[in-house]
Parts: sequence; structure tokens; C-alpha cells
Amino acid sequence: MTDSPGGYVIETSGLRKEFRSRRGLRVAVADLDLAVPAGGVHGFLGPNGSGKTTTIRMLLGLARATAGTMRLFGEPVPNRLPAVIGRVGAVVESPKFSPHFSGRQNLTLLARSIGAPASRVDAAVDTVGLTGRDRDRYKSYSLGMKQRLAIAATLLKDPSLLILDEPTNGLDPAGIREIRDTIRGLGEAGVTVLLSSHILAEVQQVCTSATIIGQGRMLASGRVDELVGASTAYRVGVPDPVAARRVLAEAGFTVSAEMLVETDRPADLTQALGAAGIWLNELTPVRRDLEAVFLELTAGTELGGDA
Repeated sequence: MTDSPGGYVIETSGLRKEFRSRRGLRVAVADLDLAVPAGGVHGFLGPNGSGKTTTIRMLLGLARATAGTMRLFGEPVPNRLPAVIGRVGAVVESPKFSPHFSGRQNLTLLARSIGAPASRVDAAVDTVGLTGRDRDRYKSYSLGMKQRLAIAATLLKDPSLLILDEPTNGLDPAGIREIRDTIRGLGEAGVTVLLSSHILAEVQQVCTSATIIGQGRMLASGRVDELVGASTAYRVGVPDPVAARRVLAEAGFTVSAEMLVETDRPADLTQALGAAGIWLNELTPVRRDLEAVFLELTAGTELGGDA
């Protein structure tokens, strides 16, 4: 068993999934090419109904692809899935734990069922930050703690790849921060994490690379800093915005209603205003974030549903 020579843990080519319903043929995933590099956290982003969960289910052998190819660690799946599944951990649906057992007891039972040593339980509890609460009953856990226990369960087999489908759904800000810190720590420890999420601010804080899809197709993929790009917008603050907008328009600049100017020539902007006797009280570079890129790329692609 060998990893992909290109250094990719997940690869799909022309991946397609069709569903037949009373309304006819529906395409959930349309010729998707996906490449997730080894190491770090890779965001898998798209509106509801864009095909994220369907893609994950096909990778894990939970759904059959209509067409295309998939590889995990260089091995074709689903044919060779038994050879690599031991290296993959996934939280796709809410796992079932015994509410009357402690978190540690639940993990211990799971470890025994897969033949993992007891030391893996200690390591998993420590990794997800449940030390000190691991002996409390599961039913007393917050949503964030339950999600961390679910991640701990996937770590019992010491996976090289961890797939998380919307792991912060339903969590409050504290719970989101807990999961974010856990995911960041896993990526820094060398685990490859595929993170499907719609909370773009969180994704930007933890992901090193990302793929954005819409209507089952890839819209953009690459390192997060490359997707966001360099800042070329400036927020202009002046006493008389109407006069400033007129002067800047005459100088060839485009100014938004929020007094944002797209330019790589901020010195020319200030010179034009100064020559007209308009003096700046603010000129702030505004860096595009991942949410802005996401909304720009996926405008009009939301279908609804959970696919």
C-alpha cells in the first residue's frame, strides 16, 4: 500500500453522482476533481445542496458513484477501501454513545471492539481536551464535549486522515472554539483533516488549503492565502464623501457606496483628493476574507438540502 506519488491523500477525477426521483434525474455531484494534499487542514466548502456530504459518503463507501474515480492514499476506492480504511477516521453522522456511561467508558468499549490498546484512549482524551471530564457521564456533556468525544472515538485507530462533516453544527461560540482548537492541533500534529463546513470565519482560522464547490462542481481550490489574494481595496474616510466620490470618479477610480476603492495605486488616490482640497481622515486597506471569496464564487448556486 503506497501513498499517492503526487502527495495527495484524497483524489477524485470526474466524480459524479446522480439520483433518480419523481421529478427526474438529479445530479448531486457533477464531474468533481478534488485533490487534498497530505498534512494540515483542508476546507471543503459549498452551499447547502452543493454535494459535500454526498462526496464524503462516496469516499467512505457509503454511497456508490455514478461515474469517475476516487483514490485514498493512492489506492482506488471503493475496490481497495478495506486496505486503507484503517487509516481513515470520520465523523459524518452523530455517533451513538451510551448516555449512562462516562466518556472514557464509551471510548474503552470502542477501543476493545477494534482491538486498539488502552493507551489510545488516554491519547485520544488528551488530544481532544477532555482530560478531567472524561469520567463524567456522557449525558452530562455539552454539545461541544459530545462532538469532541466523537472526534476522540475516530482517533482510537490513530488515523492518518480525519474527515469531519460540519463538526460545529449546533454549537455555541465556546463549543465552536473548542472544536476549532482540536482540529488545528490535529493538523499541526501531522494528521490530514478534511473539514466540511459552512462557517467560513472558522475555516479560515484553521485551514491551510480549501476547495470550494457549487452544484457539485469545483469552483476554486488551493491554499487559503492564495484564494483570498492580496488586498487591493481601501476604505476611504473623508469629511465630504459626495465630493470625494466625484473627484475619484473623474480620476478614473471606482468607488462603492461604502467608500471602498479597488486600486493598487493608493498614492494616486490621495494625490487626486489632495489636489481637490479634500483631506483624508482614513485610508485603510481592506483584505478580502474567505467568506467574500466564497459568496462571490457560489452566488446563485445554493440548492437547499444536505447533499
